[in-house]
Amino acid sequence: MSDKVRVFWFRRDMRFEDNVGLYHALSGEFPVLPLFIFDKHILDELPKNDARVTFIHDELQKMRSYLQEHHDSSIATYHDTPENAIKQLIEDFEVEAIYTNRDYEPYAQKRDAEINALLAENGIEFHDFKDQVIFEKTEVEKNDGGMYLVFTPYMKQWKKEFEDINFKINPSEDLLNNTYKNTRLPNFSLSDMGFEKSSIKVPDHNFDKDLLRDYDDTRNIPSIEGTSRLSPYLRFGTIGYRKIVKKALSVENKAFLDELIWREFYKAILYHYPETQDRAFKPKYDRIEWRNNEEEFEKWKTGQTGYPIVDAGMRQLNKTGWMHNRLRMVVGSFLCKHLLIDWRWGEAYFAKKLLDYEMSSNVGGWQWVAGSGVDAAPYFRVFNPYSQTDRFDKDKKFIKKWVPEFESDEYPEPMVEHKMARERCLETYKDAVKN
Repeated sequence: MSDKVRVFWFRRDMRFEDNVGLYHALSGEFPVLPLFIFDKHILDELPKNDARVTFIHDELQKMRSYLQEHHDSSIATYHDTPENAIKQLIEDFEVEAIYTNRDYEPYAQKRDAEINALLAENGIEFHDFKDQVIFEKTEVEKNDGGMYLVFTPYMKQWKKEFEDINFKINPSEDLLNNTYKNTRLPNFSLSDMGFEKSSIKVPDHNFDKDLLRDYDDTRNIPSIEGTSRLSPYLRFGTIGYRKIVKKALSVENKAFLDELIWREFYKAILYHYPETQDRAFKPKYDRIEWRNNEEEFEKWKTGQTGYPIVDAGMRQLNKTGWMHNRLRMVVGSFLCKHLLIDWRWGEAYFAKKLLDYEMSSNVGGWQWVAGSGVDAAPYFRVFNPYSQTDRFDKDKKFIKKWVPEFESDEYPEPMVEHKMARERCLETYKDAVKN
């Protein structure tokens, strides 16, 4: 049994800089034992070469090395269920309290409630903090109370509320000397956990002022580097969210800031309506008679639909673990509207593939293209892949990069005719929602 410690549990906040929960943990009288749990509830569902596991593991080793070199400390890592890992931790150490930052997804809320109960049974406090958003839960509401269900009024209220907050940075990196002094805390390699190093690398991010200033003009063109590539770093919290918001505020063009607000909007929706992770926000849309043809789904997944812009997007996803945001809308609409395949099939496939997968944004985006979510647009919005190509990849640069056989005899014919598919979709949706 060691001397009494506080524990800071890293989850979606894998950094030392401006980390709210870590700052509060380090500000106390007890040394802080850093903790990370490779959660078997999550990892057991993933392929053994999952790129996200490689990314997390690599980032964690960098953090461990930094603490070992500069502060005679480290990070205790466990490969187990959170319940078992915490039980082992409080058996091995005299834990005064566990500190962490809040997560808003349904699984995370259930997990934290169970851990809180477990700690209470052992007389240990559990403290959680807001870190990955500016506003959470009920902090942006209508004047008469209740959640905004349309983005634009939510965004306007978000900006209004933002004017009144104290935009505080938490210098947690300055307090790291208060970490627990032990460089040989438990650690797991990828192979220890049954994983192997992925060949997919998370690309470097870019959010300099030039990109942010031109973001509204460049973000829809998939053939250029017009997006920040920040999303995986945001997802795992390797960069502080407040730093990103502060940078977004430093330019006159607020398009990038609006995208960050979309992220918070979808988090709030999922928090208030957790059932929407697998049910339509508008219940009548669960009556849609999906065709769910598995052979057609396979063609969509592998980028063999005969629609070049759709195929290019899917091949980019399969090869790199990332897809341009404009194309996420195009391929999603194609799956739901052209093929009449349930949006949940597409959401689950993206969950397996996307380096930046966040349930709230992914579910929100898929329900948006399916027409079943909070978006006010009517169900008869059907993206035309040809007009989308003309608008956003007119010279076919992106298509030719990812579909080299395009315009050759090797490229398949369109698996469905656009006009027919659109009419079939509208009729099917109309039948589902008419009552």
